[in-house]
Amino acid sequence: MIKKISIFSLLGFVIYACASVAVTGRKQLSLVSNAEIIPMANQQYEEVIKKGPLSKDQAQTQMVKRVGVKIQKAVEEFMAKKKLSSELDGFAWEFNLIDDPKMVNAWCMPGGKVAFYTGIMPICKDETGVAVVMGHEVAHAIANHGRERMSQQMLAQYGLGTLSAVLGQNPGAGTDLLMQAVGAGAGIGMLKFSREHESEADRMGLIFMAMAGYDPNAAPQFWERMSGQGGGAAPPEFLSTHPSHDTRIKDLNGWIPEAMKYKK
Repeated sequence: MIKKISIFSLLGFVIYACASVAVTGRKQLSLVSNAEIIPMANQQYEEVIKKGPLSKDQAQTQMVKRVGVKIQKAVEEFMAKKKLSSELDGFAWEFNLIDDPKMVNAWCMPGGKVAFYTGIMPICKDETGVAVVMGHEVAHAIANHGRERMSQQMLAQYGLGTLSAVLGQNPGAGTDLLMQAVGAGAGIGMLKFSREHESEADRMGLIFMAMAGYDPNAAPQFWERMSGQGGGAAPPEFLSTHPSHDTRIKDLNGWIPEAMKYKK
């Protein structure tokens, strides 16, 4: 009887601790609040940017910042229409370009702080290509994928409880959990998300870039170029956990009509 009660208590707690992802409506575990995770993410972001080095290419740097602001405004408008603006509480948007031509990557921390690496810029090709990547990476933050993964890690490692309770047991756990959930140091930025998360970000990213005034039809073209970077060697970090090339292109083309409804 006690075991049954414990199981029902666990199920009840997990259901209570669920949130929904904007756009897709998928339920996700949420044991951590943005108020808890964003300050830690900001600190890690500052460490990465401090190490840099930031790019001195003003044209590319301004392009990243310009696209970032447009995507930010689109996201804020989208969330306002969905009456979800409170989900953006604590966001302090920032967009930077790090000078590392060998790093084909970009990422967005919970709280809206974005980093691009110069290695991805030739594949972006132009401002619309940057918007494809920006929309996708920002979507990870809006869908709270980092928060979801941190919650999953907490449940797996510490069982039921709040982050403050976990920190009471282990003061260093917060940083460890954050690193596992959303960061892997200055080397690659974001830890690999699941394929489910990546597909979700692909779909949401199309909507955000369309609302920002960019053509979502450019997204499949970007991923074609990105896929071609793999060759016979290991694929770029940016592709490491994405759905297969054919699946992604098929899904993106299938979602474009939905995104075009938001096109300005």
